[in-house]
Amino acid sequence: MEDLAVTLARVLQARNAKVATAESCTGGWLAKRITDVAGSSAWFDQGFITYSNDAKQELLGVSGATLEMHGAVSEPTVREMAEGMLGRGGATVTAAITGVAGPSGGSEDKPVGTVWLAWAMEGKKTLTTLRQFSGDRENVRRAAVRTALEGLIGMLD
Repeated sequence: MEDLAVTLARVLQARNAKVATAESCTGGWLAKRITDVAGSSAWFDQGFITYSNDAKQELLGVSGATLEMHGAVSEPTVREMAEGMLGRGGATVTAAITGVAGPSGGSEDKPVGTVWLAWAMEGKKTLTTLRQFSGDRENVRRAAVRTALEGLIGMLD
C-alpha cells in the first residue's frame, strides 16, 4: 500500500490536485496511508471518519431518507458520502468507503466483508463499486484501503 500512496502523491502533484476522504469501516486508515507520505500537506485536504449515520448526515450531507431506505452500507450512501466530501473543502477528488468489516454486524443481504466504495471528482461522473472481501477485520479493511487508493489513481489518470 505504501507504493500506491506514493504513486497517488505523484499523480496529485502532477495535476496540482488535492484529495479528501470520507470513511466509515476503515476508521481513517485511508487518510493515514495518504498522509504517511512526506509532504502530504501539499495534496491532502481533509478526511472525515463518519461511523454513525448521524455523522454521515451532519458532516457529509447524506440524506436521512437514503440511510433509511438503503442503509449505511449501500451504493446510494457511499455515492452521497463521496459527493458530499467533494463539496466540503478544497479537494478536487474524493474517496468514500462504507462497509461491514466484521467480525460481527453482517446480515444475509450484507455479510461481513461487504464494502461499497466511491470516487468523486470535479467534472467527472462519480464512480462506485461493491466489493466482497474475505478474511478477518484487518484483511477487509486493508483490502478496502488498497481498492480506494487504486480507484483514486484511476480517477486521476
